[in-house]
Amino acid sequence: MGGLGKTTLAYQVYIRSKGSFDCHAWIEVSQSYRKMDLLQNLIKKLYKSREEPIPDGIDGMDESTVTTKLRDYLLGKRYLVIFDDVWKINFWGDIKNVLPDDSEKNGRIIITTRDVEVANFCKISSFVYIHHLQPLPPEKSWELFCIKTFGYEFEGLCPAFLEKLSHEIVERCQGLPLAIVVIAGLLSTKNQSVEEWRKLLTSLSSELESNEHLTSITKILSLSYNDLPYYLKSCFLYFGIFPEDYSVRSGRLVRQWIAEGFVVSKRDKTFEVVAEEYMAELINRNLVQVSKVDFDGKVRTCRVHDLLHEIILNKMDDISFCQVLSGKESTFRGLIRRLSIVNGCHDVIARRTPEISHVRSLFVFDFEEMPKSLASAITTNFKLLKVLDFEDAPNLDHLPKNIGSLFNLKYLSLRGTSVRSLPKSIVELQNLETLDLKQSWILETPVEIKRLNKLRHLLAYRFDDNEDNPFNKRKGIKVKKGIGLLNSLQKVFYIQANVVGVDIFEELSKLTKLRKLGITKLRGSDGRKLCDCIQKMNYLESLDVAAVSGDEMFDLESMSSPPQFLQRLYLKGFLTKLPEWITQLQNLVRLRIYWSKLEDDPVKALKNLPCLLELGINCDAYYGEKLHFEKGVFPKLKALRFWTLTRLRLLVIEEGALCNLEMFDIGPCPQLKELPSGFQHLRNLKQVCFLEMTTHFLMFQNFQSLQSTGANIRFLYKIDGKQWLYRLEQVTKVLEYMREHNEEDWEFLPFEEILSKEIASTVRSELVVATPSHELMCLRAIEDRIGTAIS
Repeated sequence: MGGLGKTTLAYQVYIRSKGSFDCHAWIEVSQSYRKMDLLQNLIKKLYKSREEPIPDGIDGMDESTVTTKLRDYLLGKRYLVIFDDVWKINFWGDIKNVLPDDSEKNGRIIITTRDVEVANFCKISSFVYIHHLQPLPPEKSWELFCIKTFGYEFEGLCPAFLEKLSHEIVERCQGLPLAIVVIAGLLSTKNQSVEEWRKLLTSLSSELESNEHLTSITKILSLSYNDLPYYLKSCFLYFGIFPEDYSVRSGRLVRQWIAEGFVVSKRDKTFEVVAEEYMAELINRNLVQVSKVDFDGKVRTCRVHDLLHEIILNKMDDISFCQVLSGKESTFRGLIRRLSIVNGCHDVIARRTPEISHVRSLFVFDFEEMPKSLASAITTNFKLLKVLDFEDAPNLDHLPKNIGSLFNLKYLSLRGTSVRSLPKSIVELQNLETLDLKQSWILETPVEIKRLNKLRHLLAYRFDDNEDNPFNKRKGIKVKKGIGLLNSLQKVFYIQANVVGVDIFEELSKLTKLRKLGITKLRGSDGRKLCDCIQKMNYLESLDVAAVSGDEMFDLESMSSPPQFLQRLYLKGFLTKLPEWITQLQNLVRLRIYWSKLEDDPVKALKNLPCLLELGINCDAYYGEKLHFEKGVFPKLKALRFWTLTRLRLLVIEEGALCNLEMFDIGPCPQLKELPSGFQHLRNLKQVCFLEMTTHFLMFQNFQSLQSTGANIRFLYKIDGKQWLYRLEQVTKVLEYMREHNEEDWEFLPFEEILSKEIASTVRSELVVATPSHELMCLRAIEDRIGTAIS
């Protein structure tokens, strides 16, 4: 049964246990998964879990090569892999031979499924523990309902006058966590009155008694959709355009909703702010799940539960909101307003039929090679397009020359495609609001772009993994003279300074509505001119500034009145002195500085920033020997990073400093000889990572004080060009071996030489299947099976 909380339980186990394994991966398995896509996704996530670069050419390998690479990579490693939401009985047959059953290590595999037959099939050929998940008992159902409905206003307690009705509502949910949280989300938007509660109970009872072919949870979820205000229904249905289990960036959704006309303007608020409020309301109603959240609480990616995705697909069909074509399906059903093409069906685009002539939005989710005729067919057959999204079609390599014929187009995404240039006819897209070129091969914009008067978002840069100099890995785009005429621009990043024939600062001085600006390749003489431009940008929230090289000194002192709404600031270049205006930024939440060679302790200058949540001092941004965090400083700071500070010798953290710090990264710092004092006081610390710290540093440390914080401790080293992540127990084992054998003169730890001598574990790989007990009991049961302890 869906909605029992299988994914939630498995995810809790994953988060709590992954630190005990050498590598790990969470894989969502859709109903229509393709084995090759699954294998590629798996190997990418395993490499990412160890912060290692993904091997070149993975997307172009055949199945046999990827399988061999996976087995070779996992062999000898303790791994944890979770496959969530498996539907097909033969899934285990597809995957079992890919994952090595290595008796010398503890491989652990968890599968979640609604179908007990899937679990039974796994049991035929493997050593399997099946954990059957049951509905919540009444007391747990009531507790969950109260927390979700009354959590903030009444501290999770139900008002006495609503208790009877609330108990009846909870009883209708039949112990299904998803049903409970969705109904609670619905009620949290209502007035807390007997009349409103009784009205909901009546609707719920009526819904449950009708439509006998639907399950109870489907009826409950449908009721929550029907309760949405009109302006949220289309936004919610939009999640059905994306494949099942797809986590979509919130910024992408926001810009698409605006392009579709779903967002109603409000006084003194931008469309983007209103759209973000819509997103927050869907999340608060528990209809949308947050997949990834930023350090400041901002939602980065989100998704819907697979049961809600099913309901959305049905609703989309009922009202002709969107048709999703997947695999070999190519039959149209009635009038089509939006078209989502998943894995093939290219011929659908090429066919000129009456059904597709009214399509307003086109999405392509296809990693296969696309036929050359496809792009030109779009401009011929889809004249009314408002949204054209190729973000998930990396093999698209060109746009038709007559792209400008799509006069109504408001959103165009070529992110991650192989397109190398924009046609000159783009000037005819007079309604275009978003042009997303990130990670494409487009290196410069045509001069004609200056006439796109409604353009609000120009997103363009590429990370070059082949660039050895980390300073030059991010490649900005070259813009032509006249970009300053785009006075509707809110976001532009990253653009290059010092392009021949373009006075970029004269152009920027006209873009006073900018909220996000990224600029690269600045020269020393550009600092004052840039400051003059920035002072005019009263709405600026994010600023990313990079010099032409790490040795280029540029002056950013000449700013008397910085933008007061600035929240994120990134400075990359030689400064020697921290600009004084930074201390005036009362809304700054993130500050990262690189290659600045500051001579004075920046902590002293920054300690009074009231809202700072993340601080990064990296790549010799500080040239001093001591950093000192005094009592009471940075009370809100959650993340602290000191990457590559070659002169740092001493780090002091007084008791009462950094009281909310959760994540700390440091290294390489070759002069640092001892663990920062005061670590034991950081009681909220969750993660610590030491990057390529010397053997001398590690040999003489007592990590017990750090362990007492309960933090997950990791050590990252680059060996033979690859990054390797080690656990504290592995590092301890190597240090003990070196002490025993008087081998204490290594500059860096010889991990491979020593860990290969580890005593083999006798526990074989084990498969754990969670199917349709309660939270702590379930966690204990599953964690016991995978060999990790609950603290």
